[in-house]
Formats: sequence, structure tokens, C-alpha cells
Amino acid sequence: MTSLITLVRNKFLEILRSVNPPGKWKILVVDEHSQKLLGSTLKQFDVLEENPAFEALYLLMPTSQNVDRIIKDFSGEVKQYAGAHLFFIEGLDEQLFQRLTSSNAEPYLRGLREVFLNFWATEAQVFSIQEPEMFFSLYSPPRSDTAFKAARTRVEEDLRFAAKMISNVCIAFNEFPFIRYYVPSHHPPLGALKPHASTRPPPPPETSSRWRTNLARGGEARAYEAVENDHATKILAFFVQNALEEYKKQNPDFGKHPPGSPEASRSRATLIITDRTMDMVAPFLHEFTYQAMVNDLLPIDDGAKYTYKFQSSVGAYEDKTATLSDSDTVWTEVRHMHMKEAIDKLLGDFNKFLQENAVFQGEGAASLNDMKDMLANLPQYQEQREKFSLHLSMAQDCMAIFERNKLPLVANVEQCCATGATAEGKTPKHLVEEMVPLLDSRDVVNMNKVRIVALYIQYRDGVPEEDRRRLYQHARLTLAEQDAVNALVHMGVRISRTAADRDIKKTFKQKSSNGDEYELSRYKPVLRALLEEQVAGKLDNSLFPYVKETPTAAPMPSSLRSPPPQPTSLRSQKPSWHRARSGVSQVEVRGRIIVFVVGGATFSELRESYQLSTALNRDIYLGSTHTITPLRFVDDLKALELGGVGSRALPNGLRERQGIRTFQEYYDEKYYTKDAPPRRVAPASSRPALREHLEAPKMSPTNSLSSSVNSTVPSKSGKDEKKKKKGGFFRF
Repeated sequence: MTSLITLVRNKFLEILRSVNPPGKWKILVVDEHSQKLLGSTLKQFDVLEENPAFEALYLLMPTSQNVDRIIKDFSGEVKQYAGAHLFFIEGLDEQLFQRLTSSNAEPYLRGLREVFLNFWATEAQVFSIQEPEMFFSLYSPPRSDTAFKAARTRVEEDLRFAAKMISNVCIAFNEFPFIRYYVPSHHPPLGALKPHASTRPPPPPETSSRWRTNLARGGEARAYEAVENDHATKILAFFVQNALEEYKKQNPDFGKHPPGSPEASRSRATLIITDRTMDMVAPFLHEFTYQAMVNDLLPIDDGAKYTYKFQSSVGAYEDKTATLSDSDTVWTEVRHMHMKEAIDKLLGDFNKFLQENAVFQGEGAASLNDMKDMLANLPQYQEQREKFSLHLSMAQDCMAIFERNKLPLVANVEQCCATGATAEGKTPKHLVEEMVPLLDSRDVVNMNKVRIVALYIQYRDGVPEEDRRRLYQHARLTLAEQDAVNALVHMGVRISRTAADRDIKKTFKQKSSNGDEYELSRYKPVLRALLEEQVAGKLDNSLFPYVKETPTAAPMPSSLRSPPPQPTSLRSQKPSWHRARSGVSQVEVRGRIIVFVVGGATFSELRESYQLSTALNRDIYLGSTHTITPLRFVDDLKALELGGVGSRALPNGLRERQGIRTFQEYYDEKYYTKDAPPRRVAPASSRPALREHLEAPKMSPTNSLSSSVNSTVPSKSGKDEKKKKKGGFFRF
């Protein structure tokens, strides 16, 4: 199975290696966002390994500002570099392309390529667009009737941007997938997409026969009614479809593979776009698998960085910050195990390490405390000590919180609410009697009480206003915590009901327990049922309609996998990484399913993606606007009514926007970077001659990175340049 991290890493390395003339040094020029993307998969050492600088390799976002900076580097009497190889992370706007090729920089441009890698590969099967503020853009209600139009425009801008990033993932895989999207049956569009007089087309005249006739509905009637189904998932799905079709117009070989290659036998992928409202239970539950539990209970920064106490070789304790990533093999082996199994695995691996290195005589570690004592006596095995110490510390801290916060009792109530059944599979008849003492207890933190109340309200499909008020009183929730529960209504959850209200039919039902799972881990995220039904061909088309093509109506695979034509334009050239390498051992080629969750994905959903890949024999990848923990989700709900004011992602709240902007204007604002302050020029006598050539361009203090990259394209003569332009070398 292709790892997203490896895929992106190899493509960045391909870019660095593609510029490769003998005897010429290179400078790598990046902007702030590109440097972060590059650094997410490559270490600085990996970049420097690709050989050092005099022509420049630009790896940039396609903003107006960056194009102007490139032109500036080649304006004036003294040129910044001998030539430029341009790689844009995203597609370059045609107007910017024309500006570049008609500028003074054009004679120095050695090549231009759009690489479409503007997304974050956070794990082997997980990607993110890292846009947590989109949660408020999508679900916060406009503050007044006059704000609906501007708010809807902002949502559409954000969704168009998200579509570009999702299409980048498909392009990286060379997949033109079938696209399905979630249509909620239990609530209308939310937030600024809620049907409103200011954002919907005018209704057709009452006298119109077409308005009254079902057999011949007019365009006015269809446009008027379409707003009723303008869910964020639908709009995003159509934006992704449009983005991929636009890319295929410029790259006819997109989605095709050479006959006989391993990829040619792979079935066409499916992209499923859903949102957070599909499963509002998962974000509140206490999970007890290792990755989900440590991110819930411990102060881990963005799911990756954790600071803990490490005992040095001299016996002193010091703070150490570790990165939880796919490069940590201990982490990848245990992250989806139940905490009990993870601890057993850590102890087993530690004892195996002791035996293999003949460190101790006698019995090995039988508990976490034994392991801690033994680790203090292994100063000569620094790397192993650090790995085991990190996971020992996290496991111990989690188990201490588990006991201190009464999580066995709390989680039992949560599971009964989430599954609608007890551990024995029966209807929970004494749920209130078990829940109220926990709400009254001062040993249970308020955060856990909020989670219990939110799950109970969903279990009951809403409660009378008086009952909800009493729950708040028992739990002694603050006003902000009450706001978090009340905000569920903006996520499509019914929180209040009367005797006349009927239960809402659940989209996916929880399967009955088979007795194999742990009692406190009975709930399975809705994503699991979705993927199982998709693979079985049973996913409801009314609940998840296709945007355009369906598998039965799609062209035959042979037509999809025909040999790609040879590109004639440098801009539209297909990077060589999409071609199968010869001499590589055959591996199983499985169909891909890409799921994107608007509004944030949980760590339990990440786990399901990995586990179901094996169970369903599919390559499953999960993407989202961001990854959420229960604490972060509740904090965001507190600020939802306020448009994000006071939240971590958007402390100043959503900004009011006036008028409609082009996508390029939106993009330029999104990736705007301040220019670096002017450099101080040292006197000629004190300035080394070599430094003049190694100076980075004036991008930003962190925007330039020296690298060892060679160029494959020698300098062109004036005659060659003229021929190149005439032949469309810099044209589509």
C-alpha cells in the first residue's frame, strides 16, 4: 500500500533531482508555506544531500506576490541568478503565467512545472488541509439576516479552496475518482448555507404553470428549490469534480497508466465527501486505543509533539520534546491497539530487547514501574532508552488519569448512550441513575460532564427544556460549557423535543456486540459502516449520490489506462514519478477509497481507516479539514455561536468580507508573506566573493534554503530562446 508520506517525499525529491546539469550549483528558493510543506516530509539533511547553488530552483506557492519576486530577481543590471527552474506547489493562474513569460525574467526561465502537492501528508494513510477555522465558516450561524449573503460567499470561497487541495491528493495518486457526497436526511443545510431569502434565487411567478407542474419543472423552480439541498458536502463535491475536469483538459493522460504496469490493473478510486454532522457521537467519546487516548488525555501539540520527563545517563531528569510520527516504529506498531494491549506490547518488546542485548540476568520487566527502573540503568543504549521512555511516560500518565478521573464509570455511561445498549446488549434502563451521581460528583471534571450530557441528549434524540436545565444544574456547568452543548443544534442535532416529536431515524445503526471488543470500547464510528457498505456495494445512493459518473456507467478500464500522449509544453509536462519503475517486485494492487471529512476527523476514525484497509482489502485514505480531540471540539463548540471569537483556531472570529473576490485574490491573501527587511551590505573588502553568489533572494527571513541541486538544462543561446517561444515552449 502506498504511504502518503512516502509518495509526497519522493515527489519532492524528484523535483530536487530533476534540475541536474554537470558542474553547476543550485539555490533552492522557497516561500514560507512551501518550506513548511517540504519540511513536513523531508529533513534539511535530505535536501542538502541533493547537491549545492548558482542557478535557482524555485519551489513556491503560485501567488501574485511570488511571481513579482521572481521577476524582480531578474530585473536590473545585476541578475540574482544565472537561471531559474520554477516549480509551483499549485496550478499557476493563466494571467500570472502570461505576466512571467512576458517579463524580463523570461530569458532566464529554464523550466516551469506545477507539482500539485498542496496538502499535508500527516500519516501513511492520513492527509489534512489544516484549516480548523473552516469549522466556524461552515457551521457558525450568521449574526443577522443581512449577514447571510456575505457569509455564504465566504463559505463558497473556503470550499473552493478545500476542493483545490483535495484535487491535489487525487492528482498525486494519478486518480480521477468517482465522487460521492453525504446528503443528511435529518437536517437542512447548516450555517450560512441555510436557505434564506437573501441567498436564494427569486421564486417563479405563482401563475407559472411550470411552477405547479411536476412533469415540466422550469429552471426558475429548480434553482429556487436547489438551495434546500445545498449542503457543504454537495458544494464541495462539485467543486472537486470541476477542479479535476479542468486539470484533465490540460493533462489528457491524467488517470491513465501504461498497459501492463501494476497500476493498470487497479480499479478506479472512489472519493467520498462527508462532514462532521454524520457522526456527532465520536468526538465526545473517551477512546482507549493508544493514539486516541493519549491525544485525548495528554497535552500533545497538534497530535505530534509531546514533552515529558526523561532521565539522562547521569540520573538527572530533564524535559524532552518528542515527535510522534511514522518514523517512530514503536509508535506505529502500537498506536491503534487498545491501551492494555499496547502496554503488553511495550513490555514484551522491552524484555525482548533486554534478552537480545544480554543486559539483565533473570526475569524481565513485569510492569511499567519495573520497566522504568530498568531504563534508568541503560545509559549505553540512548536511542532505545528514549523511545521506550517516551511511550512508558505516556502510558503511565494515561493510566493515572484513567483512575483519577473515574473514567471506567464515565466511559460506561458514554458507551450506553452511544450504542443504545448495555455491555450485555440490553436496553439501558438505569442510565439516569448511573449518570446523575457522576454529574453531581466533584471528582469528575466538568469537561467529562459536558461529554456525558452531550451524548445523553443525542441518545434521547433531544430532551425537554426543563430536563436539559436540570442536567446543567446537576453538572454545575459554566455558561460557556452550556453554550457548547446548546451549539449542537448548529451541527444538526436536535437538543430539545416535545411529547409530539418523533424519533429521527438513524442513518447507520450500531451492530450488535460480538463479544470480542472491550466493554468500554463498544461504539464503532459511523465511518466504519460507511466504508463497509461502500465496499459491499450497498451504500444508499440517495444518502451518498454520485456527482457525475457511476461505476456502472463509467468507461471500460482499458480506455482509462491507455498510454499517455507525449507532452509538448514544459508547463503541462507530467512528472516522471507517475511511471512504473522496471525491475520492482510485484505487489498487490488494491482499489483506493479516499474519504474526506469536512469539519474535522477524530482519531478513532483514523484508526478505522487503517484497520478496514486490511479487513476490506482496500487502500483507504482519510482526509479532513483538521484532526480533532474531544477537548478541542468542545472548545470550538463554545465559540460556535460567536463565529469563533476566543477559539484557538480563530481567536478574533470570522472577518466580515465585502464583495466578491477572484480565487487568485483569495489565494494571494491566504498565502501572503511579508518581505524580509533590507539586507545590510558589507564593504567589498570584507565580503567573501563566494557569498555574493550564495545570497538568497529577498523572500522572508525563513524563506530561503541552500541546497545541493544540479540542473539538467544548460543555458540557451538567444537563437534557442527565440525558437523555444515560437514553438510554444512556455505556452499551454
